[in-house]
Amino acid sequence: MRHRTRLDRRRSKCGCSLNRMRYLDSQIAEFRSQLKTEVGIEGEIAGKLATTVAAELRFLPAEAKNEILQATPVDVAARLSELTAFQAFMDHIAALRKVHPAVVRAQVLYQNYVCFVYLGEGLFRVLAKAAPADSASRKCARFLTDNPVRAFRNAIAHGNWRYRDDFSGLIFWARKGSDSSEALQQFEVDQRLLNFWQLLARAVAYAAYSNLRTGAADIP
Repeated sequence: MRHRTRLDRRRSKCGCSLNRMRYLDSQIAEFRSQLKTEVGIEGEIAGKLATTVAAELRFLPAEAKNEILQATPVDVAARLSELTAFQAFMDHIAALRKVHPAVVRAQVLYQNYVCFVYLGEGLFRVLAKAAPADSASRKCARFLTDNPVRAFRNAIAHGNWRYRDDFSGLIFWARKGSDSSEALQQFEVDQRLLNFWQLLARAVAYAAYSNLRTGAADIP
């Protein structure tokens, strides 16, 4: 049996990453209407959003990449590993013929924390400033850090949420602004819209973490 060379391994990783991008492209393309009306992305880019974000961030100047990578003390390899494990968990749950309700509840907690708290603090906030102006990356990052997603993220972080009585979505409480004296307001999000927010977060994060390291070491 032929031993795999370093180049073989690199090609294998690139192929796996490319396949994942295409898979995410096809998933997020199902939400073309939301991409157009809520994020400002339409046309050809809406059909290949993950691939577009990957390309935009792969070719960022080294200075911009390092601004993103150095924004938190957790290195990108660790974050990509965590995201990959999360993706594997989601794929595993999706493949099950029957899922116990307790597991579904655990999945909801895990998914919302990763998509909106972990990725929001570790990536989307800085990406909203460092990504190229008018790029798909910046538009997505701004959407994921602005209301109503911002309010939902705060509700998850502070435990101010519950299921609708029919489990068709979530009810949550948050402030519209950053003033701590502002009263909490009640909001609701149905499952389909929440699916869109979560998928967008996963697609942007995977595309980003898979491509930000290239060329970033050019700066000491």
